[in-house]
Amino acid sequence: MIKKYVVAFALLLFPLGIFAKDEDEETVTLSLEQALDYALQNSRTLKSNDIDLALKERAAKYSWNVFLPTVTVAGTMSRATEYSPSSAAMAQMMAAMAGTTGTTPKTDFDGEEDHWTTVGSISASLNLSLAYIWQIRAKKADFEVGKITWEQSQKETLLNVKKLFYGLLLQQESLKIQKATLENARQRMVQAQTNYRNGTIPELSLLQTQVNYQNTRPDVEQQEQALGQSLDTFAFLLGMPVGTKIVLDGSIEPKYIEADVISLIETYGANDLNLRSLQSNLDVLNLNLKALDIATWTPALSISYGWQPAYIGNEGAWHFWGDIGSDDKWYDSGSLSLTLAWNITNMLPWSSNRQQAKDLKANIAKLELTMETLRENQKMEVRKAVDTLNQAKQQIDAMGRNVTLAQRAYDATYRSYRNGMTELLDLRDAEESLNKAKLGLLNQKFNYISALMDLENTLNTTLVDDESE
Repeated sequence: MIKKYVVAFALLLFPLGIFAKDEDEETVTLSLEQALDYALQNSRTLKSNDIDLALKERAAKYSWNVFLPTVTVAGTMSRATEYSPSSAAMAQMMAAMAGTTGTTPKTDFDGEEDHWTTVGSISASLNLSLAYIWQIRAKKADFEVGKITWEQSQKETLLNVKKLFYGLLLQQESLKIQKATLENARQRMVQAQTNYRNGTIPELSLLQTQVNYQNTRPDVEQQEQALGQSLDTFAFLLGMPVGTKIVLDGSIEPKYIEADVISLIETYGANDLNLRSLQSNLDVLNLNLKALDIATWTPALSISYGWQPAYIGNEGAWHFWGDIGSDDKWYDSGSLSLTLAWNITNMLPWSSNRQQAKDLKANIAKLELTMETLRENQKMEVRKAVDTLNQAKQQIDAMGRNVTLAQRAYDATYRSYRNGMTELLDLRDAEESLNKAKLGLLNQKFNYISALMDLENTLNTTLVDDESE
């Protein structure tokens, strides 16, 4: 289970230089509160989600830009390869319209410049549709979806940090128990050596203590290595130098609550981010469907204006820049058009437009079913978490008493062993029972904390006040 949380934490990266450091700057002390703060500020996953949210925010903020007209300005110089009568006729007509009666249009190309003509153009167009209103609303609703997704990512990141932190504490406490067992085995071996030299125990008893100590060492060393690797991975993910020692500042002590499934769902059920996200997505689909229907059943208005000035001066096309503003050397043409268009094909039941509307309705129906399923799943998850909390609480109480009894049994067995009235095997059994009781108590405390975090995450609320978080 602990390795799973280490892998889950692999998406997080923390900065260097803001940890509480000892004087030798090789050991850092890290609390849960610090880990959570660093994750919020420096998680690469969260930074990526910030970018996604910014994209949606910008799209919503400027969704009104569908009402901006399309304006184009262009200038064209074209070269004719051959002289044509139509070109001469056009030149005469434009000259007449411009009032240049005193000039004689050319009837043939006299030079390279006569091959060229200069024309400018400015055009503006604007398309208007009632569907734009619902498209803008859909963009804003999509931004709300993005905010919920961003919040979900934050919650998931913090949950992974918490579970990994407590998982490392559990691994650390387990190692402490094993080290205490190893130290007890060493002390028994040393005592046995003294007793053997004094002739109070046979060599077999000495060998038994030595074998017990040597058998215990590999397990402790393996657990110590595993914890060291986990902490090294933790340090690497924090962005710290390889080999930096980490000291976890915390303990596995749960804060208990009284939980009732029905009251929890009634009070906090609507806070579920998954439900809120689905509802927001449902709103987006409904707005898109509304926009599509309006675009189908209402006409669209198109407004366009174009202006095209052409240079007709006798100086030649390359000299247009010197005659800008001269009305008698430019021919202006322009037009304004207003078009009301209604796409009849889109109204046909078998058209791509109507098929797209049917697809949107089908997706809406699917989301509604998903929401219904999610509500039932929420009830199941809450019930499961509450059952785990109640069971863990009972186990914690029972195992707490069991640890007390196991400790008394071990102490009594140890005194009997030192007095030579109990075999080493009996002492080892008593010690193993004590260790099992301690580890069981720690595991149940961890299970309670983990189940409480899952419950809070499911309901998107805080059920206990924890100043350490």
